[in-house]
Amino acid sequence: MAAVRRFDHVGITVANLDDVTDFFVGLGFEVDGRTFIEGDFLDTVIGMSNARTEIVMLRPPDGGVALELSSFIRPAHEPGSPTAMANELGLRNIAFEVDDLSALVTRLTADGHQLVGGIGEYERMWRMAYIRGPEGIIVSLAERVG
Repeated sequence: MAAVRRFDHVGITVANLDDVTDFFVGLGFEVDGRTFIEGDFLDTVIGMSNARTEIVMLRPPDGGVALELSSFIRPAHEPGSPTAMANELGLRNIAFEVDDLSALVTRLTADGHQLVGGIGEYERMWRMAYIRGPEGIIVSLAERVG
């Protein structure tokens, strides 16, 4: 029997919860809930004492895997590497299939987000681009072609 039953969510710790939430809502996610968490449960799970965080849960339009954005009130967040490249160890990108990659890239770059590289095409099946969103989060956007 497999230990994992389903893929539930991906969690990202951010400094500015509102800005990052707005970015993902702009991609089509819907806010599924927003709350503060503190106390024994949180302290036990994350291995820190006296922690408090605000969490926003986001769902994609198809109701699939959720995205959890968390911003710590205490302890203060630790800065990450907002310019990390694909070969740096750790979680490097979060990927989504989109309908019109070119239009989305145009809109996101007009909003001040940057392409990490360019728009590439893989074996006439996929077009893909990495966008660096708020706080350095790399979002992989892929469109089926052909």
